[in-house]
Order: sequence, then C-alpha cells, then structure tokens
Amino acid sequence: MKEYTLLSVFSAALVLIAGVFLKTNLLKRKLFWFFLLVIIFFKFIVNGYLTGKNIVIYNPEFFMGLRIGSIPVEDFIFGFSMVSLTIIFWEYFKRQKT
Repeated sequence: MKEYTLLSVFSAALVLIAGVFLKTNLLKRKLFWFFLLVIIFFKFIVNGYLTGKNIVIYNPEFFMGLRIGSIPVEDFIFGFSMVSLTIIFWEYFKRQKT
C-alpha cells in the first residue's frame, strides 16, 4: 500500500476543506502562491540535496515512485499541506482574536 501517497493526498484535501470551512480565502491570494513558490525553491535545494545524496531514502513500497529530480512528488504535496494548513489556522485565529 502507498501510505505516503494516501496521507499526502488526504492532507491536501484537508487543507482545501479547512480553507473553505474556516473562510480564510488563503488559496485565492496571489501573495500566498508567490511565497509557496519561494518555499518550493528552497525545498529543491534542501530536499534535493538530502534525497540526491541518499541521506534520506524513501521506501518504494510507500510512495508512487514519481519524482521531480530526486524528490518524491508526495513531498511537494505534503509540504503544500503543512504550510497551507498552518497559515489557514493562523489567519482564522487572528480573525477570532479581533
């Protein structure tokens, strides 16, 4: 079973649901997508080094096997989810405080 693939897709779906449910409109903001590109750039540097030098090794049983460079696609999906969900909660709780 491809657990990493399933978990990364599930986490991305959770982000989309949270964004709609909490009404932050984060995914509609151009600034968010710009900064996501900045994060992806640094992900290529750091994660590319770690996976390219075999410091971090992924077991093929747990992911699709698709890579961008040496980085599994699931890492990008999970990274999107982690950053986006954090900002969605930040925006939501900031709005609740005021």
